[in-house]
Amino acid sequence: MTNQEKRTSINRLKSMYPLRAAVDGMYEKCIETSKAEKPIAWCMVNWYIGDTILRVMDIAAVYPEDYGAVCAAFGAAPAYLERCEAAGFPTDLCGYARNCIGYAATMKDLGEIPPEAPMGGMPKPTLLLSSGYFCDARYKWFQALGRYLDAPVWVLEMPHPGVKESRIEGAYEHMIGFMVEELKEFVAFLERLVGKKMDWDKLGEVLDDVIEMNRVWHEVNELRKARPCPMHSRDFWSSMPASLYLAGDPKETKVLYQNMYDELKDRIDNGIGAVSEERYRLAFSELPPWHSLGFFNQLADRGWNFVMESWNYHPPKPIDLSGVSDPLERLARYTYQHFTGYFQGAWEAGEDMGYFAYPYLEWSRDYQFDGLLLHPLLTCRTATTHLLLLQDMLMKRLKIPSFIVEGDIVDLELFDPSDALNKAEAFEESMDYYKGLRKEEGLE
Repeated sequence: MTNQEKRTSINRLKSMYPLRAAVDGMYEKCIETSKAEKPIAWCMVNWYIGDTILRVMDIAAVYPEDYGAVCAAFGAAPAYLERCEAAGFPTDLCGYARNCIGYAATMKDLGEIPPEAPMGGMPKPTLLLSSGYFCDARYKWFQALGRYLDAPVWVLEMPHPGVKESRIEGAYEHMIGFMVEELKEFVAFLERLVGKKMDWDKLGEVLDDVIEMNRVWHEVNELRKARPCPMHSRDFWSSMPASLYLAGDPKETKVLYQNMYDELKDRIDNGIGAVSEERYRLAFSELPPWHSLGFFNQLADRGWNFVMESWNYHPPKPIDLSGVSDPLERLARYTYQHFTGYFQGAWEAGEDMGYFAYPYLEWSRDYQFDGLLLHPLLTCRTATTHLLLLQDMLMKRLKIPSFIVEGDIVDLELFDPSDALNKAEAFEESMDYYKGLRKEEGLE
């Protein structure tokens, strides 16, 4: 770690470190599970619908998407990206996928986990759990791993309609019914794979713990509306994998998020912000440059406090499911809520992009940010295609300017922090100008 990385103007939360450690524990558990010759799944992020079931079936889970971020942060990604390219895969393929394919190929070459692999690496899986949510690489990525891994692939399907389509009469119940049937087949498949029956009572209990954990995590982020904001995006990105990937027992993770809530509340009561002098409040969209998070320290030196980030990595808006007894139906409704929780507001606002763009319209009013940092990714079209729409929407409706920094989630060569910092001063002039304009027009 360089001196620049050690020096930071971000006031990091003490409660963040145990949550970040939970991710280390996820990898450690998989290594221990592998040594005990018990089942392991490599999973795509699936927003609890598959993770909860795997936990009850005692199948340890690890996430190549998270591991791509880990490899980028530890500087291990370039070797895996090169190995993937050598195998003939295009360089504009998803950075997470390229890192994973390169890692799997290297593991097959060596006959073991690569010795340089961060966090102890990902052991060979018993199962590859794919999903059909959003990303254009998902189906073929895990299928391509068949070159290097001998493991079955299961694809979890979930409909994700547009705002208008979701309002068609009967659409909601039809989609929930579809998801429940998919989950029944998935459970039956796992029972055959590992020779164990589902404990339905335990599934209900674990799901309740997940919902309660995420309720507290949601309340943590609600506190970030305060001025000055007590929590920077860097702490969010360090803390969110404990929820998003169920990295640890959800009942215990709830306590860790409660500790974070208490720390934020104490900061608010004492007027303590996440940066020493909050000159500007910003939101970030979409995925961050995991290899260059020190870049945000330099922006914090300028008084930039990032108070909100992409909806997709936040928990679902709270929803009352107490009247739903079937755990599979409750699980389906909960995951569906993640994708459609902002649809009512989007419909009322006349915005069709109910998940990727519209939420920032709500947040801009609630979190009162002065600007938006957009991070177009060469290797992730899903997290990029809507950014110009988002930029246009916030400017037209609320006179909030955007700052574009091109880069990538894994590939360091595609990110130029020096160029971005050179443009930061000019963007401050834009934020100051539009802040005054919003005040004049009653939009502040």
